Amino acid sequence: MKNSNADQSQSASQLISKRIAELADWRGETLARMRKLIHEADPNVIEEWKWMGTPIFSHDGIVCTGESYQKVVKLTFAKGAALKDPSGLFNSSLDGNVRRAIDISEGEVVNASAFKALVRQAVALNSSAKKTPAKSAKKTPAKSAKKTPAKSAKKTPAKSAKKTPAKSANKTPAKSKTAKS
Repeated sequence: MKNSNADQSQSASQLISKRIAELADWRGETLARMRKLIHEADPNVIEEWKWMGTPIFSHDGIVCTGESYQKVVKLTFAKGAALKDPSGLFNSSLDGNVRRAIDISEGEVVNASAFKALVRQAVALNSSAKKTPAKSAKKTPAKSAKKTPAKSAKKTPAKSAKKTPAKSANKTPAKSKTAKS
C-alpha cells in the first residue's frame, strides 16, 4: 500500500504517520507500536522516507526499515546479521550475510525489551562503523600506495630481464645473418 505520489512538502515523519493512518488495521497499529519502541530505544533516531514509500529509521546509517505487506509488518535490520539476537526475534531473511528481518503477523506480540536491545545494538554498530572507516581510510591508501609500486618494481625488472635476453638472442642471429650475407 505504498503511495508513490507522496507530497514532497511533507516530512518523513508526517509521511510515516500518514502511512500508519492509511493502513487503518492491525498493520498500522503494529507499525505504530514498533515505531514507538524504536524511538524509546534511541530518542535520536531519524525517520526517513525512501524507495518510493518505505519508512526508514536511521542513526549513523540505516537501523531498520518498516514495511507493511498484506500478511506481515516487516522490520528489516540493515546489518542484522552482525547483531546478537538471544531472544530469537529475527525470523526472516536469515540466509543473508548482512540483513535480518522480523516479520510480525496479525495478533503477534514482539518482546519490547528484546526489540529495543536490537535497535540499540544496531545504532552502536552504525556509530562504530562510522568512526572506523575514517581511520582505516587514511591508513589503507598509504599502505597500498607503498606496496603497489614496490610490487610493480619487483615484477617489472624480472619480466624485462627474462624478455630482454630472449629478444636480444633473436636479434643477434638476425644481425649475424646480415653480417654473413
